[in-house]
Order: sequence, then structure tokens, then C-alpha cells
Amino acid sequence: MGFKKVLLSILALFLIVTVSQAQSSALLQKQREQLTKEIAELQKVLQSTSKERKLSQQEVNALSKQLNLREEKISTINSEVRLINNQIASNNKAIDELKAQLDKLRKDYEKMILFAFRNKNAYSKMMFVFASKDFNQAYRRVKYLQQFNDSRKIKADEIEATQNKIKQKIAQLEVDKSKKNTLLKDQQNERNVIAKDKAEHSKVLNELASQERDVKSQLGKKQQQERKLAAQIKAAIAREIAEERRRAEAERKRLAEAEARKTGKPVAEVEKNTKRKSDGEVLKSTPEAMKLSADFKSNRGRLPWPVGQGNIIRKFGMGSYGRNVTIYNPDIVIRTSANATVKAVFSGTVSKAFNFGGVGSVIINHGEYFSVYSDLKGISVSNGQKVTAGQAIGTAGEDEEEGISIVKFSIFQGMNELNPESWLAR
Repeated sequence: MGFKKVLLSILALFLIVTVSQAQSSALLQKQREQLTKEIAELQKVLQSTSKERKLSQQEVNALSKQLNLREEKISTINSEVRLINNQIASNNKAIDELKAQLDKLRKDYEKMILFAFRNKNAYSKMMFVFASKDFNQAYRRVKYLQQFNDSRKIKADEIEATQNKIKQKIAQLEVDKSKKNTLLKDQQNERNVIAKDKAEHSKVLNELASQERDVKSQLGKKQQQERKLAAQIKAAIAREIAEERRRAEAERKRLAEAEARKTGKPVAEVEKNTKRKSDGEVLKSTPEAMKLSADFKSNRGRLPWPVGQGNIIRKFGMGSYGRNVTIYNPDIVIRTSANATVKAVFSGTVSKAFNFGGVGSVIINHGEYFSVYSDLKGISVSNGQKVTAGQAIGTAGEDEEEGISIVKFSIFQGMNELNPESWLAR
């Protein structure tokens, strides 16, 4: 019976190891399937780009990412193969140990059968019992004969169970070997595709390099136009600040004159001792402007988008175009539907609505903050007009090169550019 407990303990240990390996295998398989899905999605992008006959940085990036994903998939396959090799080695070891146990069980069973054969007749058994010294010994010998018969049945059951376990392990070995072969074929296919993709990637990079001069030239012209527009926007904000400062200085002078009359001090001396306001203080010098500034600031991360539907296709800050072209973007570019209505993100006053280079721009004042909407093909507000949040101010324009509808959106605090994406509701 002790031997049976040992056998069960060994089988339980094998079961725990098998379950653990199965969990690891399932995780690796899920990871491999996810990588295969991502590779397929990138392949669609590449096929779409190829159909359009349009070489772009997107194609280069997609090829690079696809190569990385295929390398990662091969690494995952290698991990799966190593795990399967460990399972195969573990199962082979289990089979060897089970066979050794089976051999011992058979030898023990043979000894039992031989003993039973030698004492097969009832006379011998009776003599074995009646040869006892006393009743207690006779009782123990009867129990021994009964246990001996039970042990033979148990040994036979153990032999059959061990044989079944060996069959199961062998069947699992065949499954593991088949899975390993499938994974190795998949691995080789990925290696073949990688070799092909690397050649394609090199070709695309060479083509992109030859086109880079044209790309830089086109971007240079576009950037020059955008710099001029940015200068116009900043000039309009600067004029707004200057106008507010003029009013603040006039008020400062009026108060200094009143103080001079009251104290008898020279006006120049009183003015000198009066602190000049910063741009931010100038822009929110009235109670209304101060409240508007505070309300606008408190809505950071919750402002509505300037269009009903859209997604950001160019982010704020430094951006890369091609491999060697870097441009600073003072705004974000939102792609939207054709003729989309552009709306004010917060209540305020239109500081300036103007056209420059064939596109419209609207600047709205919110106390010390400004929201700016550019690349509009239509403007529906005018200078000095009060607007409310969600009010239509114009129509989204178009990027002729890309053939899509867009609107550029930026936020200023005084003359300082802020990242508008962090102000919009997610």
C-alpha cells in the first residue's frame, strides 16, 4: 500500500507540472495569435498603400513595425518550442519511471502468483492455518491469506493503471511532437517572409531617400506658409494684449493722479511706485475677464471638440516628416468630415476673424486665454462678436494634398502656446 502512495504522489507531481506548462503554453499561443493578427492588419495597410501607388512614411513605418512583429513572433515560437521540448523531455522521463514501476509491479505480481501456485490447493492452506500454535496465530494466518488475495487484485489494478498512464503519456508525446513540427514550419515561413520584407523595406527606403528632396521642398513651402499664419495669429494676440495694456496704463495713470492730489506727491513719483501688471494680469484686469479666465482654466481636459466628429492626425510640438525632416507644430490638426461645422469650445469674444493665404482663421478671447481655429474655408463670425460655447464660427477647410477635411486648433495663455490636446475632453 505504501508503494501505491508513492506512485500516486509521483503522478500528482507530474499532473501539477503538466498543468503549469499548459498554462504557459496557452499564454504563449495567445501572444502568438495576437502578433499574427497585428501583422495581418499591417499587411492590409501596406496593400492599400501599394494600390494607391503612393510612397509615404506610413508605408516605411508599417514595414518596419511588421518586421519587428515577425521577429517577435519568431521569438514567441521559439519559447513555445522550448516549452514543448521540456514537455517532451518531462513525458519521456515520466514514461521511463512508469515503465520501471511497471516492471517492479510485474515482478512483485509474479512472486505472488508463484507463491499462490505453490500453495494452490485448499489442503495446503488448511495445513498452514492448523499448524498455528494458538488461536490468535491461526486468526492472523487466515487474515494474511485474505490480504494476500486482496493484494493480488490491487497489484493487478496497479499494473493496469500504470499501463494506461504510459499509453496516455505516449499519446501526449505524439501530440507535442506534431505541435512542435507545426510551429517549426510556421517559424520557417516567418523567416522566409522576413527575408522578403527586408528586401522590400530596403527598396522603399531607397525610393524614399530619392524623394526626400522633393518632400523637404514641399514641406518647406508649407512650413513657410504656416509660419506666416502663426505670425499673423501672434500679432493679433499681441495687439489684443497691447490694447488691454493701454487701457490698464490709462487706469493706472488715473489712479496715480488721484493719489497725487490726495497726498500732494508728484504724479511721476506715485506712478513709479505703482507696480506694472503682467500680460496675464492685463488680460484679466476686469472682474468679468478674471471670471472668464478662471472658468476657462477650470475646464481644462473637459472642453468640447471644435468639430462634432474628428481625430487628431498631427500633434502639438516637434513632429517628424520622413526620416530627416523635423518641424515644430504650434497647434493640432483635426481630421473631420467634409464641410464640418467648426464651433467655439468656450464662451468669449472674437478678437479677430480674418483670411490669410486663402484660408480663414478665428481668434476668440477667454480672458487671459485664447482659442484659435485655422484652415477654415468659411467664417460665420466677426470681430468683437460675443460667442457662446458650441456656437458655429465657420466651416472646416481641406488639405488639398491629402484630400481630407481638416481644422487646426490651438490655445494660448497670453503669448504662450499650450498643448490644446490636454484641454479637450477625451
